[in-house]
Amino acid sequence: MIIGAGFAGYRAARTLARLTRDRADITLLNPTDYFLYLPLLPQVAAGVLEARRVTVSLPGTLRGVRLVLGEADGVDLDARTVHYSDPEGGAGSLGYDRLVLAVGSVNKLLPIPGVAEHAHGFRGLPEALYLRDHVTRQVELASAEDDPARSAARCTFVVVGAGYTGTEVAAQLQMLTDRLARRHPLPGGVRPRWLLLDVAPRVLPELDERLSRTADRVLRARGVDVRMGTSVKEATRDGVLLTDGEFVASRTLVWCVGVRPDPLVETVGQPLERGRLIVDPYLQLPGRTDVFACGDAAAVPDLERPGEFTPMTAQHAWRQGRVAAENVAGSLGLGRRRRPYRHRDLGFAVDLGGVQAAANPFGVPLSGPAAGAVTRGYHLAALPGNRIRVTADWLLDALLPRQGVQLGLVRAWSVPLDTASPELARVPDGSQRPSAQAGDEPMTAESTHKPEPERRTAAEPGKNQPGGEPAKNQPGGEPAKNQPGGEPARSRPGGEPSAGGPDHPAPGPVKRTDTPDPADRD
Repeated sequence: MIIGAGFAGYRAARTLARLTRDRADITLLNPTDYFLYLPLLPQVAAGVLEARRVTVSLPGTLRGVRLVLGEADGVDLDARTVHYSDPEGGAGSLGYDRLVLAVGSVNKLLPIPGVAEHAHGFRGLPEALYLRDHVTRQVELASAEDDPARSAARCTFVVVGAGYTGTEVAAQLQMLTDRLARRHPLPGGVRPRWLLLDVAPRVLPELDERLSRTADRVLRARGVDVRMGTSVKEATRDGVLLTDGEFVASRTLVWCVGVRPDPLVETVGQPLERGRLIVDPYLQLPGRTDVFACGDAAAVPDLERPGEFTPMTAQHAWRQGRVAAENVAGSLGLGRRRRPYRHRDLGFAVDLGGVQAAANPFGVPLSGPAAGAVTRGYHLAALPGNRIRVTADWLLDALLPRQGVQLGLVRAWSVPLDTASPELARVPDGSQRPSAQAGDEPMTAESTHKPEPERRTAAEPGKNQPGGEPAKNQPGGEPAKNQPGGEPARSRPGGEPSAGGPDHPAPGPVKRTDTPDPADRD
C-alpha cells in the first residue's frame, strides 16, 4: 500500500511494480488519477503550457498497480489498516502487508492577519488555473477603469517568498501581464507592477549565490520590485501592509513562503521532527519493519551531513521513492537487499521565462539561453510522460501569440490557502454556499464562506514572528527548496466574488416552471 502519488509515491509505485513483476499486489491511494509535475506549474499559470501537459496518468503509466481514488483519513499501524474517504464522500478501508507513506506536503501558513483570507497558495493544479484566470481578469478590469489609482491597484501583484516557486511565479507571470497590457491599454500610463518579498537577504536563499545573483538581475531588469528583508504584516481586501510600514494597494497576494508536511502525518502517532515522521536511513519507521516513509512526509537522516535531515525537495523525494520501493521489495524477498538512502546533488535549475534561466548542472554555473536550454532539457528528461506535448507547447509559445483568456473553471473560494488538499478544488454542498460580496471584487471570497470541514485536520501554524518569518523557522515544516517541484505553496489572493450566496446561489439543477408536453416524454 502506497499513500500519495507525488514525486516519492509515484516513483515508489513505478519501481515496485518493476521489481515485483506481478508477484505482489500493489495499491496506490491518491485523491487524483494523475501525478503532477510541480516544477512546470508556473508555466501553466502563465499560459505557456496547458494544464494536462504537467499531469501524468497513473493508470496509464503504472501497469500492475491498482489505483484507489481517495484521501487517507487515518492509519492504524497495529491493525495494518488505512481508512480513507472517496471523492463522493464515501468511506472505506484498505489492509496492507507493507505501507509506504508518501503523502507529501501542503501550504505553510503563518499567523499573519488576513493572509488565510486574502492569499492563495500554489501547490496544486486548481491553484495554478485560478491564478491564471485571476491575473488575466485583473488586467482586463484595470483597462476599463476610469480611475488610474484603481487601475494601478488591480495591476499590482504581490508574491511573498523568493524561493524556487515564488521566483518562478513572479518571473513567468510578469511576462504574461506585460503581454496582456499591450492588448488592453491601461489608463493614465499605468503598467503592471510585480513585487517579490522575502525576509531572506537574497533571492533563492537556498541556492548557490551565483544563481541567486542571476535570478535577481533578470527580475530587476524586467521591472520586478525585489524587496529582501521585507514581508507582509497584514493582508486586507484592498492590499497588503508590509513590515517596513508601506501599504501596497493590490488585489493579488501569492503565498509562496514554504510548505509543511501533510496533516495525516500527525495522526500516525509516531515521533516527529518538525512535523515529519522520523525514519532510519532505510526509510523505515523505528520499531515498524512493515512501515516506510519518504518524501516531504519523512525526516530522513542525511548521511552526507551527519546530524541533519534531508530537505523537503523534489530531487530527494524522487530518489527516496526509489529506495523505499527497493527496500520494500527486499523485505518481501522479491528484490535486492535493502540499502540506506544516500544522495549527491546534481545541481539546480530555475526557469525565469522566455530564454532566461539560472542553472548549475554538476556545479557549473550557467545563465541566459544556455541555462534556459539546460533547464528545459532537464525537465523533459525528468518528466515521466508528455514530453512531445510539452515540447510542442514550448514551440507554439515561441512562434504564436499567447492566448489571454479566462476559462472560469476555478473560483476563489474553491482554492483556500488553508487546506489539507491543495490538489483538489473545494466543492461546497447545498447548505454551505459561498456568498458574494457587493461592490469591488475582493481579494478573496473566503472571508464570507465557511467551507466544509477538512477531512484531515490541518496542523496549527507556528508562533507568529514579527513581520512574518519564513516557514523554515516554524515548527512542523520547512520551506521547499529550490528543486523542481519541491517548493511550496504560493498564493494569490482570490479575485472574483463567490458564485453563491443568498443573492447569487451556487449553480445547481434548474427546476422547470412550465408544464411539460406529454408528447415530449418519449
